[in-house]
Amino acid sequence: MRKEAETMYQKLMTCLESVRKKTDFKPEIALVLGSGLGDFAERIQIEQIIKYTDIEGFPVSTVEGHKGCFVFGYVEKTPVVIMQGRVHYYEGYPMSDVVLPIRLMGLLGAKKLLLTNAAGGANPSFHPGDFMLITDHITTGVPSPLIGPNIDELGTRFPDMSEVYSRRLQAVIRKCAAECGIKLQEGVYVQFTGPNYETPAEIRLAQRWGGDAVGMSTACEAMAARHMGMEVCGISCITNMAAGISKEALNHEEVQETADRVAIYFRKLVEKVVVNM
Repeated sequence: MRKEAETMYQKLMTCLESVRKKTDFKPEIALVLGSGLGDFAERIQIEQIIKYTDIEGFPVSTVEGHKGCFVFGYVEKTPVVIMQGRVHYYEGYPMSDVVLPIRLMGLLGAKKLLLTNAAGGANPSFHPGDFMLITDHITTGVPSPLIGPNIDELGTRFPDMSEVYSRRLQAVIRKCAAECGIKLQEGVYVQFTGPNYETPAEIRLAQRWGGDAVGMSTACEAMAARHMGMEVCGISCITNMAAGISKEALNHEEVQETADRVAIYFRKLVEKVVVNM
C-alpha cells in the first residue's frame, strides 16, 4: 500500500518538476475556472501560460470548452495560478488524477483555493443565471479522492472536513457580492459522477439530503485541497434547473449559453473575491 502512495506522490513530483522547469512563479491563490469563466484568465496580467499537454504525466481534460492550461499571473497585485479547464471523473481518470492539478497548485505555493463551476439548481427557489455561494458539499455519489493509501507528505490519514469551505472566505464572498450589486444564493453542492445529467429521482434524493445544487466536479477537489491544509471557497453558477424541476430536456448547450450570458457578472465577482481573499 505504501508503494502505491509513493507512486502517486512521485507522479505529482514529476508534474511539479516539469512545471518548475518552465516557471519559478509562486502563486498565493489557486483558481479553477468553470464553464463561462474560461476567458477570465486572459484578462489578468499574465506572466506564463503552460499547457497541460506540456506537463509530464498530467491528466488532460477532454471536455469541449475547457482550454486546458495553467495561467500564472497577477490579479491586481495578487499572484495567482489559474486552471483554464479541469479534469472530471466522468472522463475516465482515476480520482487521484482528477485532483492531481489541485495538489500540484498547492505544492506550487498556493495556500487558498477558489473553485467555480456550472451547476444545476435543485433548490426550486433558484433560477438559471443565479450565483450560489457553496457553504458545504455532499460527495456520496462519487469516490473520495482520499481512498487508498494516504500520501503522508500531503496530509493526515483522517482529515477533518467539518469546515471544508472556509467561513472566513464565505464572509469575503458575501461582502464582495454585495459591493458588486450581485444577488448571491447560498447552499450545499452535491457532486454526482456524470456525464449524464441526474434523473428526477436523484434530484429528489439530493433535495432530501439537503442539497441545493448538483454538478460533476468541485467537491472532490475541495476535499483534496483541505487534506493539504489549503483554505477553500467556492461559487456555483446555476446554469439550468435540474431534472424534475425543469420541464425542458437538459443539454450542454443550455448550460454554456447561460454561463456565457452571466459571465460578465461572474468575472466581476471572481476578480473582486480574489483581490480580497
